[in-house]
Amino acid sequence: MTPDVWMILAFAGLLIAGVPVAFSLALSGAVGIVLGLSPDMLATLGTNTYNSIAKYPLIAIPLFILTGLIFERAGVALRLVRFAQALIGPRHGGLALVAVLVCMIMGGMSGSGPADAAAVAMVMLPSMTKAGYPKPFSATLIAASASTAILIPPSVALILYSIVVPGVDLRALFAAGLFPGVLAGLALLVPAMLVAKRYGWEGTPVEGTEKLTVRGTFREALPALFAPVLILGGLRSGLFTPTEAAVVAVAYGAVVGLFLTRELTLRDVWELLGEAAIISGVVMLIIALAGIFAWSGTMLGTFRHLAEWIISLTDNGVLLLILVMLAVLVAGMLLDAISIYLIMMPILIPVMQHFEWNPVWFGILLAMNIAIGQFTPPVAVNLMVTTEVAKIRLEHTIGWALLFVVAMGCALALVAIFPSIALWLPTVLGYNV
Repeated sequence: MTPDVWMILAFAGLLIAGVPVAFSLALSGAVGIVLGLSPDMLATLGTNTYNSIAKYPLIAIPLFILTGLIFERAGVALRLVRFAQALIGPRHGGLALVAVLVCMIMGGMSGSGPADAAAVAMVMLPSMTKAGYPKPFSATLIAASASTAILIPPSVALILYSIVVPGVDLRALFAAGLFPGVLAGLALLVPAMLVAKRYGWEGTPVEGTEKLTVRGTFREALPALFAPVLILGGLRSGLFTPTEAAVVAVAYGAVVGLFLTRELTLRDVWELLGEAAIISGVVMLIIALAGIFAWSGTMLGTFRHLAEWIISLTDNGVLLLILVMLAVLVAGMLLDAISIYLIMMPILIPVMQHFEWNPVWFGILLAMNIAIGQFTPPVAVNLMVTTEVAKIRLEHTIGWALLFVVAMGCALALVAIFPSIALWLPTVLGYNV
């Protein structure tokens, strides 16, 4: 067997053995270097890991992670829920609609599905349970809705995609993700409302919400609603870059928590800085060690060989796109978004270029696929968060998860068939697509 085959087999074997993704990438990359190049080339490990993370746009990732943590601690989710409840009122499926809307708005602040799922689940699950919603349904709906955070800007995954794929404008990606993200939320809402009506869940006002008024709750939720406007407006006006937008988001979240909601203290800020550093450290470790795998695969020609093999499967671009989407969906069930981008994009970039797929549109399709994987067992990171909050087992949610997978799959199919759903807004805004 050739060295690049040994490298791929080593990576697969390490994953099956339970070795963390970051170290599986590094060790298999080292195997490729030793067998295919020279043991002396192991001296490049330090340089490759540094070069992988020494990129200015990556600064946005830890900052948006910190933004999500700050807004979660500042009580923003609770205020958004109250406003949505007052706006929608008592009706069958009303709380399901509230959960989807709040997840989408929170996604426009954090850019992280798990953080979004945790914040909304802690607020929504008690109310939905009192209203008669089964916990498995509620936990799955929130997990699925929180996955739209990977599409609705600012998205940590789209930031990484813009770095991995050369020549892609992050502002165009952010704009392109907006309508597909809304479409995905609506796709989840349709079966949720139908199921709620079918079983008669929640036809009377939820206890404690009778006195909520739209005007009063809107005033409380206004600082939270303004956050996405500030971020996207600043990007559109050219006032700041995406990386600078992350700094602005952190500062704005701190002001909201410390002085407006007053649920955040300086001690909380210090704790959140440490928590964000831990999460960011894990993300950056994966990116850094993936640099070894990427360099080894490039030098050995592994990615080129795999891309050529994929292209040789069929000349039909539509059929190959379907196969790629299915492969990414399976990967999304097992790996996180960052790992998928780092592992698969070196292989998929030549395929994308061969069939002349629009890189912005293709990036949104990948993000939608990965979003589905975030609430699809066996490794469903969003679902793990919400089931932990609900105190139920993951197996209890599988039936509901499949329902929402089909729903979001329909949204994915629409974006694949009609690329203008993703590309219309960035084109109108004048971004390079």
